[in-house]
Amino acid sequence: MSVETRTKRVTAPEITSRKGATPIVALTAYTAPMAAMVDAHADLILVGDSLGMVVHGLPSTVGVTVEMMILHGQAVVRGSQRAMAVVDMPFGSYEESPQQAFRNAARIMGETGCGAVKLEGGSRMAPTIRFLTERGIPVMGHVGLLPQATHTLGGFKTQGRDADSWARHIQDAADVAEAGAFAIVVEGVVEPLAVRMTESVAVPTIGIGASARCDGQILVLDDMLGLSARVPRFVRRFADLGAQADRAIADYAAAVRARSFPAEDNVYR
Repeated sequence: MSVETRTKRVTAPEITSRKGATPIVALTAYTAPMAAMVDAHADLILVGDSLGMVVHGLPSTVGVTVEMMILHGQAVVRGSQRAMAVVDMPFGSYEESPQQAFRNAARIMGETGCGAVKLEGGSRMAPTIRFLTERGIPVMGHVGLLPQATHTLGGFKTQGRDADSWARHIQDAADVAEAGAFAIVVEGVVEPLAVRMTESVAVPTIGIGASARCDGQILVLDDMLGLSARVPRFVRRFADLGAQADRAIADYAAAVRARSFPAEDNVYR
């Protein structure tokens, strides 16, 4: 009789326990091969709705559907073993009511096998977060700059430049944490505000374009690897794979046109 050994995935309580401890490593991934690479190093893999722009060429995240998130979520879960997989709830899938959010969150978790969902919004979404967590769905919050709301914000604008808005952002984080979120993404806020938000909540904050003093960091994998043509100013490129890929493709094209493959290449044996 054989015994199958499975690697234990990071869980929501384990992420929460990292508050003020070793920083949480998080990255996005949208495919099984990328998830496998990230899995070896990250605590958390986010299947972000940024896939609409990064993978599907959409102008924003607004056109992303639940079906798209499930398809990519399934791939990431299959491609990873250890990191916690979190899937974004796309625009229009949770704002109408807590009941709508539960139906879609339950479907996403059931069909992908992910460990949690993420949704955007501060105090106004706290009742929905509480509704989900009370029914067994782990939720990661997202406050500060909200990409799904860029049409009302007028674009991707840094939040908190006006100190009069700080209290609202800090209250957003506090209400999301109190509602039961196990961690909170803090995106695109000025550095001192991100520090205050981190200090004000008992759950980890995961920064993106915020502050190194958050409890963890997340970046879009394609941005960090240099695969994206344009990236936000705050992104540090750890590689320039886009340029390397372009050179490799150009070399391949030249070899094909010159019929310069060695005899043993591109032939089944």
